[in-house]
Amino acid sequence: MKRYNLLIVLLLLIFNVTSAQKKSSPAADFSAVRETKTKIENTVPLVVQHLQNIATKEGNNSILLNGKAALGKEYGILESEWRLYRGNMNNCILNNSSKKAKKCMEYHTQYLRNTLINYNNYITNLTRKNGYLGVEGDTKFEFNPSEIATKLSETYFNASSAAARMKGNQKTEFLEQTMAEDIKLTPFNQLAK
Repeated sequence: MKRYNLLIVLLLLIFNVTSAQKKSSPAADFSAVRETKTKIENTVPLVVQHLQNIATKEGNNSILLNGKAALGKEYGILESEWRLYRGNMNNCILNNSSKKAKKCMEYHTQYLRNTLINYNNYITNLTRKNGYLGVEGDTKFEFNPSEIATKLSETYFNASSAAARMKGNQKTEFLEQTMAEDIKLTPFNQLAK
């Protein structure tokens, strides 16, 4: 009888260890957060170059100066939402049951998605071929707000299920990765040189 109990206990232990490894493997991956940061930042030099081309063609540097000021304002709105989003997602995970956390995260993801869409519409309209007469070609961006928001949402849902298996300070330390200095958006003035 004792041998069977020992065998069952060993099998359960092996099963729990292997299933825990499978569940936690995608959860620790915050690469979508870093990818989003890069995609947002990469839009600024492209738009500034487009504005520079218009200013050069028209011989009017105020086009570049005014365009950069307006772009800086739009980027600043997105920069604030990016900081709030990451903090709110972490709070959703840390302070709620899994069901409430999911609703909370969906709510904040929708806000970020809307901000990304507004920013995308602005830069797309500003750089469209017919946005300013006389400048040839559209500026192409690798920036799809819906795709970005979906990837971020999946990342945080995975993080939520991983955090549910953690104890105390482990959760906080795990989620602090997303608030690291290197995930903050680079200030506009450094990007718009």
